Amino acid sequence: MKDNQISVTISPDKMSAYLNISKPENEQGYTVEEILEVLHQNGVKYGIDLRTLELIIDKKFYNQTIKIAEGKFPTNGKDGRIEYYFDLKVDYKPTILPDGRVDYRNLNLIKSVKKGDKLCTVIPPVPGIEGINVMGNPVPPKKGKPAKLPMGKNVVVSEDGSTLIAGIDGHLSFDEQKISVFPTYEVSGNVDNSTGNIDFIGNIVIRGNVLSGFSVKAGGNIEIWGVVEAATIEAEGDIIIRRGILGNNKAIIKSKGNIFTRFIERSDIEAANDIRAEAIMHSTVKCGGSLILEGRKGLLVGGKSIVGKELVAKVIGSQMDSTTIIEVGVDYELKEQLKKVKEEIEEVMAGINKANQIISLLTRLSKNSELPNEKKELLEKSMKTKEFYEKKLEELNKIYEESEQLLCSENGSKIRCSGTIYSGVRITISAATMYVKEELQFCILTSDGLDVKISPFR
Repeated sequence: MKDNQISVTISPDKMSAYLNISKPENEQGYTVEEILEVLHQNGVKYGIDLRTLELIIDKKFYNQTIKIAEGKFPTNGKDGRIEYYFDLKVDYKPTILPDGRVDYRNLNLIKSVKKGDKLCTVIPPVPGIEGINVMGNPVPPKKGKPAKLPMGKNVVVSEDGSTLIAGIDGHLSFDEQKISVFPTYEVSGNVDNSTGNIDFIGNIVIRGNVLSGFSVKAGGNIEIWGVVEAATIEAEGDIIIRRGILGNNKAIIKSKGNIFTRFIERSDIEAANDIRAEAIMHSTVKCGGSLILEGRKGLLVGGKSIVGKELVAKVIGSQMDSTTIIEVGVDYELKEQLKKVKEEIEEVMAGINKANQIISLLTRLSKNSELPNEKKELLEKSMKTKEFYEKKLEELNKIYEESEQLLCSENGSKIRCSGTIYSGVRITISAATMYVKEELQFCILTSDGLDVKISPFR
């Protein structure tokens, strides 16, 4: 047998070998061993298909090119990836409520995070599995590419380099394949069905209006460039409303700092510190600091204003006999506490009265005959209840007296009016109350603890 009667071809990638045998000159044909020897001489050592080889010999497949060996292909490695701790997709589709209505307000478009929150983790690439070609040589797999942390602004990398962490409290943003945390969340237009309600851990800037029925809540400051309608605005910091508030008796504005706006109309306003505006009309106003009406109008008309320190205005009340109630030098939070304590005292006294009735009844019954065991237990329980309530009442009365003294104490509060206080205005400064019967002009109102004192404006 001659080698040139057996042709072996190896593919360029050395992953396949092909056999082509000519018709033998003798009748004996070829043996498996003969062909294997030729394959080995040509470098084919791996992946030889013996069953195919036997079939070629048995069936005498001459002058045909047949694959006789195949290598083992490598399993390529997998690229590293980023595992996110938040949903990358922003679904603008509103929720369908159980009654079939569509909730356009709670769209949950803002992702708030706190400093130290994990944002994403890098998963390392998975190594591949080595292959082998028909010549018995190893075939290296394609390596997986490592993933890169999408580091943007205000984020930090963990010590082991695997995790991205929020560096500040703020709003999560995923843009141009980078994660950032911004301390201020901005709305370019109105707060309406397109944005839904907003609840954000940092500062909020709204470059439009806040429409009726929506709410904006912030862990920091809120700045609104337009008008607030019958909406709810709450901030842990200051609230700035550039144009004003048209509340329609439904707007609620609460700040643990200051409130600044141009005008307030038919709204419920509360600030821990100062409130500054040009005009307030027919609203309920509470502030722990000063209420300052300034600018061209400096107007306070209608509604009720509870002010902790000082009220400054040009015009208070109106000629239209609109009821205007003012309380200055009043800690409204302390006043609310006093109200709650009073309600609790009434509940405790009701409990004492009920216990007294049971004790009185069972005591009378015990004089005529011995009480059954369950009645004895009830009597004992009622006496313990009465004792508990009496101690509680003593504590509450003490708290009430102390709070009342603080509420009525003179703290230098005053009203400064650089224009007119109209008749019909009711003024309370600390514990002193006065009904304005005739117009007052350019005056300062203070209290001596008993009466409201009027002095010229200076």
